Amino acid sequence: MNDEQLQVVMGLIMNAGNAKSEAVAALAAAKDNDFSEADARMKAANDALVEAHNTQTGLLTAEASGKNTEVTLLMVHSQDHLMNAISYLGLTQELIDVYKRLATIEK
Repeated sequence: MNDEQLQVVMGLIMNAGNAKSEAVAALAAAKDNDFSEADARMKAANDALVEAHNTQTGLLTAEASGKNTEVTLLMVHSQDHLMNAISYLGLTQELIDVYKRLATIEK
């Protein structure tokens, strides 16, 4: 893996990790009934996820164009981070929605 590919893979890991971290913070805010903070954190999470997904799309597009990237453990790790973040954000949004309903019922 050359330096350029390493930078791309590390960017993917970083953005996917940031997305999950923001979602963790969003869930904590929702648990405290701070839904404006939860929504802001989920927006930041989704923005980071879009960046990670765009990086992945770039890798897929390059491969489809014949520019193959060496598949390394680091590459696999980056994809694992992305898929984990996608799953976590989806579940987190569902839980935030449940917290919002509970807050409405408790009023």
